[in-house]
Amino acid sequence: MAITDLFWLFFVFSALQPVLRQRMLEAMRTRKIAQIERQRGSRVILLVHRQETMRLLGFPMVRYIDVNDSEDALRAIQMTDDDVPLDIVLHTPGGLVLAAVQIAHAIRSHKGKVTVLVPHYAMSGGTLIALAANEIIMCRHSVLGPIDPQIGQMAAASLLKVVEQKPIAEIDDQTLIMADVGRKAIEQVKVAARALLDRRLPGEQAAALAEKLSTGTWTHDYPIGAAEAKQLGLPVNTDMPKEVMELMTLYPQPVRAQGGGVEYLPVPRQKEPSPLPL
Repeated sequence: MAITDLFWLFFVFSALQPVLRQRMLEAMRTRKIAQIERQRGSRVILLVHRQETMRLLGFPMVRYIDVNDSEDALRAIQMTDDDVPLDIVLHTPGGLVLAAVQIAHAIRSHKGKVTVLVPHYAMSGGTLIALAANEIIMCRHSVLGPIDPQIGQMAAASLLKVVEQKPIAEIDDQTLIMADVGRKAIEQVKVAARALLDRRLPGEQAAALAEKLSTGTWTHDYPIGAAEAKQLGLPVNTDMPKEVMELMTLYPQPVRAQGGGVEYLPVPRQKEPSPLPL
């Protein structure tokens, strides 16, 4: 066999390797999802956004909640009997408000129990979806986040501050337009959040929490841990099924050339018993 033939075989194998690895991961995910559904008697829907090596040559692709996600989630919910519980596994930095609200309304109207499981984080639009659940299961160090709208790369609430604090003559037209859009976006998100919370909380508490989450109380990346989320009135517990954490290992980040920054032996570690005295 010529050297050029070996080169092309190596090139084809290298190009197909990420695709084959992805197919194997997808098969393993399917088996694990089926296992969780049998154990919990539920429909499991995952909304997991990592960078994944999804393309032919293994280039990573950034993911977030978009209309494709909302279409798939709504289709899965529609295919589920009303009395079958839903388990929504969320791992996302957020995304489009439209898509998040669609998913939230769909699970809010489902008659069976809806549980949102947050193994690591569900920020922004992910938190908006979590507000629609009967129960939110988090790990002790999982986080939710504020749902205040972002206009481009800027917080809508901060744009309103500019308009409030500077003379109108000193503000350019684009900033004024963005602030107007931001004001409307905040109000829309606040109304959506209150509608989701009203079923779980008294009216005044639902309104106060919707206001706090949507109007720029914190920076957009502020982490709301399980304990704080419970203090805010959300139905949170920390009884995360180990099978869900096992499922998350099947959604790896792409391997970088220098390797990851965290290493450990991937087995449970328990304290060893003290030796008996002689």
